[in-house]
Amino acid sequence: MPTITIVAGGNSVYSRLTGILNYTQEFLKRESIDVEIIQVHQLPSEALIKADFNNEKIQEVNKWIDKSVGVIFLTPVYKAAYSGILKTYIDLLPQKALKDKVVLPLALGGTYGHLLVIDYVLKPVLINLGTTNINNGVYIQDTQVTKQEDNTYTLADETKIRLNESLSHFVKSTRGEKHGIQIKHS
Repeated sequence: MPTITIVAGGNSVYSRLTGILNYTQEFLKRESIDVEIIQVHQLPSEALIKADFNNEKIQEVNKWIDKSVGVIFLTPVYKAAYSGILKTYIDLLPQKALKDKVVLPLALGGTYGHLLVIDYVLKPVLINLGTTNINNGVYIQDTQVTKQEDNTYTLADETKIRLNESLSHFVKSTRGEKHGIQIKHS
């Protein structure tokens, strides 16, 4: 069974980002895909801050990515960019960690004014890490994810439709069907 790793760059497991994470994980499991989840804020903070490439936990989660056919990067948007928490982990990935991986960026932000953060801020970094297959990402406005009293989340119907379409293309891409953006390196 193929494995997908989800890298969640939020600062809490009780945020709207978790609603998207849970929805994505459930979708992938229905597709018979094993899922590994890296909650970056739960990695050793000293290793992240000091860029400790030799930290055992960092090496362990980097191996998850290495063994995955695809990687989903999930981030909140702060100051028109992906989270600093995600950045600290991305800096610890080997230079070509995403070579031969299908990648899907997902972002959650407070306003549609940051809609292009995926294309102009996140994708260039992911390309630099060696990916040549980035699927079209999904930007979700935080008002489209509602936290319930029992710490579960509901997503707006329109958000579910867009996520389902994007995740379907992503899964097909991991199985060899071309739906993402192909980047040619010369």
